Amino acid sequence: MIRKLTVNGVLVVTVLPLLVATVVGLIALWPDGNSLRPDSFGPPTRLVNGTVAVDRAVPCQGRPSGAASNCRVATVRLTQGPEKGTTVDLQLYEGPGQPRLHKGDPVVLGRADERGQVDYYFSDFQRRSPLLWLGLLFAAAVIAIGRIRGLAALIGLGLSFVLLVSFVLPAILEGENALLVAIVASSAIMFLLMYLAHGVNPKTTAALLGTLVSLALTGLLAVVFVGVARVANVNTEEASFLQNAASQVSLKGILLGGIIIGSLGVLNDVTVTQASAVWALREADPAAGARDLYHRAMAIGRDHIASTVDTLVLAYAGAALPLLLLFTLASRPIADVVTGSLVAEEIVRTLVGGIGLVASVPVTTGLAALVATRVQTGPKPRRLPPWVSGGTHSTD
Repeated sequence: MIRKLTVNGVLVVTVLPLLVATVVGLIALWPDGNSLRPDSFGPPTRLVNGTVAVDRAVPCQGRPSGAASNCRVATVRLTQGPEKGTTVDLQLYEGPGQPRLHKGDPVVLGRADERGQVDYYFSDFQRRSPLLWLGLLFAAAVIAIGRIRGLAALIGLGLSFVLLVSFVLPAILEGENALLVAIVASSAIMFLLMYLAHGVNPKTTAALLGTLVSLALTGLLAVVFVGVARVANVNTEEASFLQNAASQVSLKGILLGGIIIGSLGVLNDVTVTQASAVWALREADPAAGARDLYHRAMAIGRDHIASTVDTLVLAYAGAALPLLLLFTLASRPIADVVTGSLVAEEIVRTLVGGIGLVASVPVTTGLAALVATRVQTGPKPRRLPPWVSGGTHSTD
């Protein structure tokens, strides 16, 4: 018991300063909203919902150069806004990238009111219902399989989303250091997610410490290689718009912060898995020492690394498939594609995150092995008489 209290005391002394630093960082960097002016992006766009009542083909009038010769008119009944209950006609040109509306489609229209003249245009499809049902299905699956821990994980996920929306985005827009904001937010998210989902115990604390050490390494590598490779992309349309609308925001800082936050999910998965593996091995063999536990758990960790590294690369390839197809159509040499700004930025992001991921396995496994061998993970094995155990008896 004394040894157990000593280990828990060491863990508290180690984690408590990190928790205090996270809370202080949240307080110091929390946005006050004074620099976020409503007119920063011009007048707000009014969006209203509607449902397509009629869709018909018509001859095109005044079509733009290069547009298809066929046009369609969609009559939309407004279900929201000042003209609710009335209908408006939308002329849509058929062709690549143009929406194809059908009767009954729920849509979102933009409402432009200039000098008393009201015009409507197609903005997007309504997706609230299918996304809501998908979210409910996801929550039901998590709770059905994970039970109390699944529910706790969902609560932690919701709190993490609130933190991103209420702290990370406004703080960056107010000009705070994006990397520092991301580090503070990531630390807070890890405390919330891990302790809510897995409980306050030595195993969770070992996984948390492994995650924070790996995040620190990821941040250091990101600063070095984003600067050396000069991949803070400023030539995209989104970057230009952001710089014009919010010049106080650092694009390099956004990239660095994105690398940190993007590494959270996979790091959480790996570190918790490694800590759980160590604890399971310890319970199966209470006599095993820290070195033995480390080597056994690392065998699991190496398999995890092999599969997760593939996941990182394939996830980017899937997300960037349209871009890669365009490069292929343009007959760009592979060396030019890889070293170009668009792809190189994602390569740096993926490889830096991958190094942090790989490092998290031995770090977390080592911490978990040291902690697990110094706390009592279960009841001590009973000593059996020699005539029952065949001349031997179990040892602690």
